[in-house]
Amino acid sequence: MAALVRPTEGRMIGGVCAGLARRFGTSASTMRVIFVVSCLLPGPQFLIYLALWALLPSEKSSSSATAW
Repeated sequence: MAALVRPTEGRMIGGVCAGLARRFGTSASTMRVIFVVSCLLPGPQFLIYLALWALLPSEKSSSSATAW
């Protein structure tokens, strides 16, 4: 399984769903639908999304790795 990071490509808002999809081997669209449907149920889903957005590291892009 891939590391749990927020990818730089394929983000819509914060990249949390894209990162989770990459980690669990599903498509980002499927993960977004699961998130939206889960928001219809009672629970702290939105707060968990915000926490993951703040806590998950962003994937390092290859352009930032250039030597000075």
